[in-house]
Amino acid sequence: MVAGDLIPWLLDSDPALRWQVERDLLHEPPAVWVATRAKVASVGFGAQLLALQDADGQWAGGAFFPKDFDPDGPDAAGGGQPWTATTWSLNFLREWGVDADILRERRTVELLSENSRWEYDDLPYWGGEVDCCINAWTVQNGLWLGADISGIVDWLVEHQLPDGGWNCEWVEGSTRSSVHSTINSLKGLLAHEIATGGTEGTRTARKSGEEYLLQRELFRRLSTGEPIAAWVDHVAFPFFWFYSVLNAADYFREVSQFDATPPNPRMSDAIALIRAARQPDGTWRQGRRVPGRMWFEIDVPEGEPSKWLTLCGTRVLEWWDGESER
Repeated sequence: MVAGDLIPWLLDSDPALRWQVERDLLHEPPAVWVATRAKVASVGFGAQLLALQDADGQWAGGAFFPKDFDPDGPDAAGGGQPWTATTWSLNFLREWGVDADILRERRTVELLSENSRWEYDDLPYWGGEVDCCINAWTVQNGLWLGADISGIVDWLVEHQLPDGGWNCEWVEGSTRSSVHSTINSLKGLLAHEIATGGTEGTRTARKSGEEYLLQRELFRRLSTGEPIAAWVDHVAFPFFWFYSVLNAADYFREVSQFDATPPNPRMSDAIALIRAARQPDGTWRQGRRVPGRMWFEIDVPEGEPSKWLTLCGTRVLEWWDGESER
């Protein structure tokens, strides 16, 4: 359970975060958190980002990168990229709980069909491209807004690698899966299944991808049992496309609720890492921030207590501990 003195701190936040605290931590009835979620489009982060949508339906004039992005310029220095273009902006709005009808009234799906092309080969926006993560986000955003993304769903199934996961570098010849690509692809398939019931092919692909991560206990190399990398238990918000044990555990929490299944015991060591990162005051601290231009700040600097990470970490542990006691 979240410490009582953290509740006022968590609730003193943007509606995009507050409604999730009400739903996931306080377990308020739907009437309470739905009313808070309805404010996201008119107050704070959601309202600010909606106001930045271009007349052509895009944000920053581009599908994945802003129109003015120079991969050899200052934006790309240090490995950063801007997080302001259309796909990232839609991701934020969807995750914050903005009502899709607001964007439908703006004809966002139609405008993106007419005006937005992927930077890769000038492909049409709702047709997807060759990157697994980009296609998975487009599936989620299309399901949310009512676009036809069935072809991209089929593409994700077809591009699952033999080891059970995915790798955005498949187009460069990679045949070994990436945890980053796998968690993002899984989120797309799960969203599709929640919205439509899925197909035999998508359900099989999802289960196989989950097994890929569970075989590795979410953070270990299958060959040696050692951690995949030093960053696997480091967390920073927003997650963007980056993998971590917290990002993965929150996905499996959602899977458990959807499938009505208990937590998988192979996650126990990953949960221990998440628990160890919790501070004595019950918060999780912001990790090393991912570089890149944002429209505006939505979380705290590195080293400070993060409300977003505290929400995520607390609901994961509450799910794990509550289900394990049954």
